[in-house]
Amino acid sequence: MAAQIIRHLDLNDLAKRAAYRLVDRLVECQANGRVANLCITGGRTTQALFTELSKAMAASPIDRARLEIWWGDERFVPTTHPDRLAAMTLATLARRFPIDPAHTHPMPGSEGQLDSASAAEAYARELGDTKFDICILGIGPAGQTASLYPNQPTPRGQKVIAVRDAPDPPSERITLTPTALSNSAQVWFLATGHEKAQWVRAALDGDRTLPAARIAGREATLWLIDRAAAAEMPYFDCSL
Repeated sequence: MAAQIIRHLDLNDLAKRAAYRLVDRLVECQANGRVANLCITGGRTTQALFTELSKAMAASPIDRARLEIWWGDERFVPTTHPDRLAAMTLATLARRFPIDPAHTHPMPGSEGQLDSASAAEAYARELGDTKFDICILGIGPAGQTASLYPNQPTPRGQKVIAVRDAPDPPSERITLTPTALSNSAQVWFLATGHEKAQWVRAALDGDRTLPAARIAGREATLWLIDRAAAAEMPYFDCSL
C-alpha cells in the first residue's frame, strides 16, 4: 500500500493539524469500548505535536482509562534523568491531560539491575503481542527513526533491541525494531526542516539503508511533512 503524503506549512501548522488528526483517530479506535494502543517516540517535531496534543485531548471525548501509551525508543539513562523521552513526553501531556501511570509503558532505566540488552528483553516481554493502533515516528538529522540508524543491522525475530553505539549522545539506547514498529495499524512519520528533506525523499524512494523505508503500517502509512522537509519531493501542478 502506497504511503500517503500530507504537506503542511511549517512545524506549528503540522503540530496543530496532526494533533487533531490524532485525537480523531484515537476516538475512533476507542469506539465500542476498545482500548487504543499508541506508540510514540521523541524528537523536536514529535515534542511539538505532544504540546498541541495535550490541548486537543483536554477538549476531546478521549477516555484516558482506555488509552495505553508505549514507547518506540528510549535513552538508556536513569529514569530521573532529564533526557529521558518518557519524562519529557508525559510532562508535556500532563499539563492539560493527566494520564494514569498505570496506562503508560516507559522503557526501563539504567539504574536497575539490568543492562541495556536485558532491559530490551524485559520490554519485549511487557510488549508481548500488543498491536499498536497508531505509531508516531520522526526522522532524525542523521536519517534515524526511533533509535534505528542508517545501515544499522537489525537482528531478525527481535521486537526490541539495545543500541550501544548510537552516533548521538547518549550512545546507549533501547529501541523497537522495524518488525515491532510495523505491527501498527497506522504508522505516521513526522518530519520538518530542510535538513530532513534528503531523508524524506530517500525513504519514500525506497532506500532500504534507511530504517524508515522498512517500516509501514498494516492499514496505512502517513508522512506528515512541512514545506521545508518536502523540498526534494517532486512538484505537481494541480491547477486546471
